Amino acid sequence: MEPSQATSICCSMIEKKDENTAVLYNADCPVCSFEIDHYAAYSAREALPIRFDDLNNASALEAWGIDPDRAARRLHVVQDGELLEGIPAFIALWERMPRYHRLAKLVSLPGVYHVACAVYDFILAPVIYWSHLRRIKKAAR
Repeated sequence: MEPSQATSICCSMIEKKDENTAVLYNADCPVCSFEIDHYAAYSAREALPIRFDDLNNASALEAWGIDPDRAARRLHVVQDGELLEGIPAFIALWERMPRYHRLAKLVSLPGVYHVACAVYDFILAPVIYWSHLRRIKKAAR
């Protein structure tokens, strides 16, 4: 799948916000929060119009219109009303951050893009999601 063919869904609640880029991530996930907290701090320092929403916040999740399980499976970014998931979401986020423009261009290259999608979709995202389920199960005890 090419970046331009990424899954897209209009999210009316999100696009009504002032920011044209929003990120939905799992703040309870150590891996997710480490990376996204870095992007959020950089974004704040540079005054970039990017909003970061924690999927564990019920009202934020409701505004996204995504069920909690789907939200926890991968990174989601809304860019100008288009919902992107996985590597296309990362690329959209990186494109909005000057420090990461080159990374976005590199990961968008056809061969690199396909490998990045495969690694994220079949290795990284499932492992992170499995860890998420383990944390939930452990907390329920």
